[in-house]
Amino acid sequence: MAITAQMVKELRAATGAGPLDCKKALESNDGDLDKAINYLREKGLARAAKKLGAGRAMNEGVVETYKHFNGRLGVIVEVNCETDFVANTEQFQTFARDIALHVANLNPDYIRREDVPEAVVEAERQLQVRRAREEGKPDHIAEKVADGRMNKFFEEIVLLEQPFLKDDDKTIDQLLSETVAELGESIEIRRFARFELGGEGDDGDE
Repeated sequence: MAITAQMVKELRAATGAGPLDCKKALESNDGDLDKAINYLREKGLARAAKKLGAGRAMNEGVVETYKHFNGRLGVIVEVNCETDFVANTEQFQTFARDIALHVANLNPDYIRREDVPEAVVEAERQLQVRRAREEGKPDHIAEKVADGRMNKFFEEIVLLEQPFLKDDDKTIDQLLSETVAELGESIEIRRFARFELGGEGDDGDE
């Protein structure tokens, strides 16, 4: 199928991608606009993964706050990016607000799995092994059952592994990757603190 300038224009309007990328996406998908959009989205997410691991300096960003309507719960979160241009975009600021709201409601303890102290992880794993054995599982099965239950444990306490409050079909990590792909530079949830009246402050600092 011949790819016309109008088709490239429509795809650029829908995705914001460059003209050459749009032309290639359309050529790879026989001119199907929807498939080309998905193609570019997947390509963007792949680039985002590289950016997230590229060790780029992230010295810009925002400190976002959330306060519950009754004043009994508040969150502070720091989200970093590479440039003040991206930090000032509505999309980046919406992302930071969504993270603050999510932390207020889902109450994670850590940002990423690697932040969980080894002693905490080992204690939980041994607990899950004991429970599996008490359920009558043989030792080699109990170990596998415990490993599976550890994923659920991390999902409950690790921010990046929690289902996003506003769309539980994706995790916070997936939301982060999508935002990186769309904004075109590295983004990091640097730290958070959650305060609840009468309780202890939860610090999600690295």
